[in-house]
Amino acid sequence: MILCVAELLERSKKGEKKTDVARKFDIVHNVVSRLWKSFKTTGMCSRRHGGGRVRSTTPAEDRYIVLSAKRNRRTTAQQVANQFLAASGKQISRKTVARRLRGGGLYARRPVVCVPLTRLHRTARLQWCREHHNWTEQDWACVLFSDESRFSLFSDCRSQLIWRESGTAYRPENIQEKDRYPTCSIMVWAGIMINGLHNGAYMWLRMGL
Repeated sequence: MILCVAELLERSKKGEKKTDVARKFDIVHNVVSRLWKSFKTTGMCSRRHGGGRVRSTTPAEDRYIVLSAKRNRRTTAQQVANQFLAASGKQISRKTVARRLRGGGLYARRPVVCVPLTRLHRTARLQWCREHHNWTEQDWACVLFSDESRFSLFSDCRSQLIWRESGTAYRPENIQEKDRYPTCSIMVWAGIMINGLHNGAYMWLRMGL
């Protein structure tokens, strides 16, 4: 901008127009006019910063909002706003809470759901892995691999979101343990057997109503 005004002053002495300066610097003609008017009035050509909207929270209050969500990751943005109102007496919207949480690296995501495992379950699984660690390809050729998927017939029972950082889906605090589903559903169970002669796929359908 200083170069623009300097060029403008030099060209003004020669009687050239402001539009020529604007065209040379590839800027709008109004910008050159405002700079020229400011320079004639104050002798300076610094850019005037816009006022903008005043932030409704301070940096310390932003940290409080993020800390509140980390203490209870399953709380909603509106609940965090209510807690903030009770603590500070200042009312903010849930959208403001969501923006502050995003600024703190927290995003609303579905929690990872897993079956709760006891210490006995973990011990048995670790033992099984150690027993089959040295199996060859021929040993695994006659093994039936199976899996099952559940399809809910009504509304999703995982509608509740949690606040978590990116890449932390499998941290213990972000995992929801669940082994019962109150709604009606269909459970599809499938198995694939692979041997040295041929590949076969078998599927069974079990109604979990």
